[in-house]
Amino acid sequence: MALASSVKVVLGSFAFAIFWVLAVFPAVPFLPIGRTAGSLLGAMLMVVFRVLTPDQAYEAIDLPILGLLFGTMVVSVYLEKADMFKYLGNLLSWKSKGPKDLLCRICLISAISSAFFTNDTSCVVLTEFVLKIAWQHNLPPQPFLLALASSANIGSSATPIGNPQNLVIAVQSKISFGSFLIGILPAMLVGVVVNALILLSMYWRLLSIQKDETDAAVDVVEEEGVDSHRFSPATMSHVTSLDSQECNSRLETINVQGSPNVHGNTGHVETIRNRLSSNENEIHRVPGGTLDSAGNSSASKELENVVSPPKREEIIPSKTVVRSMDRLRDALSIESSAGKENLIIRWQRMLWKPCVYLITIGMLIALLMGLNLSWTTITAALALVVLDFKDARPCLEKVSYSLLIFFCGMFISVAGFNKTEIPRTLWDLMAPYARIDHVSGIAVLAIVILGLSNLASNVPTVLLLGARVAASAAAISAADKKKAWLILAWVSTVAGNLSLLGSAANLIVCEQARKAPRGYNLSFWTHLKFGLPSTIIVTAIGLILIR
Repeated sequence: MALASSVKVVLGSFAFAIFWVLAVFPAVPFLPIGRTAGSLLGAMLMVVFRVLTPDQAYEAIDLPILGLLFGTMVVSVYLEKADMFKYLGNLLSWKSKGPKDLLCRICLISAISSAFFTNDTSCVVLTEFVLKIAWQHNLPPQPFLLALASSANIGSSATPIGNPQNLVIAVQSKISFGSFLIGILPAMLVGVVVNALILLSMYWRLLSIQKDETDAAVDVVEEEGVDSHRFSPATMSHVTSLDSQECNSRLETINVQGSPNVHGNTGHVETIRNRLSSNENEIHRVPGGTLDSAGNSSASKELENVVSPPKREEIIPSKTVVRSMDRLRDALSIESSAGKENLIIRWQRMLWKPCVYLITIGMLIALLMGLNLSWTTITAALALVVLDFKDARPCLEKVSYSLLIFFCGMFISVAGFNKTEIPRTLWDLMAPYARIDHVSGIAVLAIVILGLSNLASNVPTVLLLGARVAASAAAISAADKKKAWLILAWVSTVAGNLSLLGSAANLIVCEQARKAPRGYNLSFWTHLKFGLPSTIIVTAIGLILIR
């Protein structure tokens, strides 16, 4: 098929180039506006250059994919709030038998969590645990960070909700969740094992260094280390009980200033209340307008300054004392209601976490039964919002809306580039050599996907090649069409392990490690030295096992 008009080809290619440069290198010196703004700029240029009409641009946005992505992010936020990732972090150090055992655990836990909670989320949360374990056991962070990022990419390939490109493939291919899982799960499991073996062989001597005896008994995953990734409900602050001398001084403050300093401590409030009760009993009628001579107790002495000089038969407590007593009664009632609320909150916590896990398991079962991917995840997300019975804004603010906007701009940019007919022309030249029913054809297709995924990123690669690869395979058989989609999912995902810039998961781990208290810099060449052989070997094994 011929290309589009030369004007559309030039302008469309220019707009797509702007999108590609800003998506792959978000901090370019001449235009450091970031990935999200770069995708919107590319989309806007497609419309301004009339490569796409405004209606075509809106139609290019795939709402089911955005809905699926939004639902999975909300579910991940509530799982994080329910301490799911804290428990996964605890598994890393539970009865650990040394550095090699730890590395294998990281590979396994990272892969499984990424398959169901997305690779980006797993890397964001687990990086802190991995660094804490490595530092407290005097181990080099490098092999463990590589294990986390690479296993997260491999593990995410097993399910449609494991990473963004799989979301696109699942929606476009109409492959059910169960079929997708069964088709790639064997390749994923073997790939994780082989990836771990490669890491062990490369860093065997480094991992053979014995840790110090003083560090052996250290429990790495402490409660304080999890607060940065966990939503902790606000609790009332408590103070220690005050002695009688402090109570007297606080009572004087109340009587003179009329502004009680109540801190919510039950014992302290009770002491002041009893003190006032005894003071009230000592204020009584005295003939002739004088105080009882026997009233020489400490309580009557404290009240001498606030009780007006007796000129009447009956001594009436001052307004300050009455006001203070009213405030103390209010404080006592607030303390009582706060205690009841704390009891309710404790019960809610005991029931809420199991319900979060049950809803998540129900969502996965519904997906396995073949229900709509997008609406199933959105339903589970809203169920968690309602179950929380709180203002959902703090949790919804955790959702990466910039990623959703990035996808909108990317859909429009890729659709505009397709209008130039450049991708179709290139595929027509390549299609005879990339047939899915030949070993050589599968190898050529895998090389193309690997190269394009590292050049243009994996999600645009899936958008550009997906429909064409599937159409070419459908001409052979329906089974080959399904296999082509699964190969595209597998290779485009594992391709992220090739270099540090290959996937967002790699960049997240690198950035999290760099910003840690004892920052560690995972360099590009360090990653490439491991990523190149691991990607080639794991990809080849997966291509053999995918059915």
